Amino acid sequence: MLNNHKSYQRMYREGELTLGLHVPLENFKMRTPTLANQVELAQKAENYGFTTLWLRDVLLKDPYFLDPAVGQIHDMLIYGTHLLSQTKQIALGTSALVLPLRHPLRSAKEVATIDALFPERLILGVSSGDRQADFHGLDVDHPSRGAQFKEALQVMEQALYEDYPQIDSTYGEVRGATLVPRPKKRIPTMITGFAQQDMDWLAKNGDGWMYYPQGPFEQARAIEQWRAASQAAGNTTFRPFSMPMHLDLSADPNEEATPIRLGFRIGRNRLIELLELYRELGVNHLFFALFDGERSAEDVIDELGTYVVPHFPPLS
Repeated sequence: MLNNHKSYQRMYREGELTLGLHVPLENFKMRTPTLANQVELAQKAENYGFTTLWLRDVLLKDPYFLDPAVGQIHDMLIYGTHLLSQTKQIALGTSALVLPLRHPLRSAKEVATIDALFPERLILGVSSGDRQADFHGLDVDHPSRGAQFKEALQVMEQALYEDYPQIDSTYGEVRGATLVPRPKKRIPTMITGFAQQDMDWLAKNGDGWMYYPQGPFEQARAIEQWRAASQAAGNTTFRPFSMPMHLDLSADPNEEATPIRLGFRIGRNRLIELLELYRELGVNHLFFALFDGERSAEDVIDELGTYVVPHFPPLS
């Protein structure tokens, strides 16, 4: 079903691994990022063969999360559209659209518009959300976000893919009307985390699964559960697995891996070995967050693009 979607084809194939980057493309650590040269760095990443730029859906700065970037400071979909307009084929990944905080018809309208303006360049990660400050600010009940997520996803997909759908939901009713524009092809939809659901539900409802950073063998267990549930759900087509990883790339290409927050400090040669292990274990797409690195993001992107991406190139 997704094998004719351009960005999906470049990113996902069983037994293969491709690479992306997390925006901001900057090593800001605990400081507020400058967002300098993001377009130029995105263009550089595209030229090297990174397949996707990933952005987060965050509304308010909450010191509890120690996130001075507040996602990427700018609204995810507006800023993502700007980056798409300045590049040619690198995809925009949402990591992830927090469905309970957005009306599903509005979400459908927004993602369908992006897909119409930049065909087949959107990878739609969706989640139930975890930042209570955003829920409180919008007066959305946080404990029931799992039920809200399920309903919002259903309504959004009906609006996107059904002509004149019959919708009767807590979000409203649709009778005798239809969304415009509507996508010509399905937008790949990757559920992030568990979204307050169980694995069986994820396997039945997601085109793929995105899970949080873990070491290789811990991640292998999650992937095994995902594959087993997908098979039990009767899926005959491949369902990919994606993950982020924070990266502090050492100037010493042979430096062994040392754990850091949500990832590793590591030299490029050892990184290639680590990525090959992740690929063997079933990771199909991995995107680097350069937030905690010691070196400039530009230098790291140059080194990754020159030495690492060629081992995990875009798929054709």
